[in-house]
Amino acid sequence: MEELAEKAGITVRTLRFYRERKLIPPPRREGRIAWYDDTHLSRLRTISALLERGHTLNGIAELAEAFDHGRDVGELLGLGAPTEETPVRLSPEDLADVFGGQATPENLSSAMDLGYLATDGTEIVHISRRLLDTSAALVREGIPLADILATGHRVRVHAEALAGLFTDLVLAQGDRTPEDLERLRPLAKSVVEAELSMALDRRLRALEDEESRGE
Repeated sequence: MEELAEKAGITVRTLRFYRERKLIPPPRREGRIAWYDDTHLSRLRTISALLERGHTLNGIAELAEAFDHGRDVGELLGLGAPTEETPVRLSPEDLADVFGGQATPENLSSAMDLGYLATDGTEIVHISRRLLDTSAALVREGIPLADILATGHRVRVHAEALAGLFTDLVLAQGDRTPEDLERLRPLAKSVVEAELSMALDRRLRALEDEESRGE
């Protein structure tokens, strides 16, 4: 315990307090000897970094619980590794830097439910660089992360429906195979992007017309 506390830059008293609050997992025991490892040291350094970023011990404890009980990366990739998306590895401190005070246990759990996040030892893995960057950009625009994730759930439903439509279209042609579907997927993405762009155009014109009538 003394060695772990020294490496983490904290006092033994603080370490005992963290153990009592269950902020770190219990040590491995061999008889009367308690063994700590790099996992404990990494968690202690994470706690210190999150405290420096303004998180409270209660908030850190809740994050640790969500982190410890979340889906691991093996389970996530077992659902189907992304063929075009680039996963991103993050430390808990990185996640706090990206989303600030909105990196809450509730949002972490919601992102895990969506399959956006998983854990891999002491790291967090985000399944898609594009989704991570987009979420971070929307948060910087003042949109709450909870609302972004809730919208992500709704987008998922529509995306699954669109994928089903295109799959049915291709495979209904008789001798088509999944390889054909993979080869033609850029066409599906082009259709969706064009239709979404035109739909946004219509929404913008409608909003402009409303403003004009209001004047």
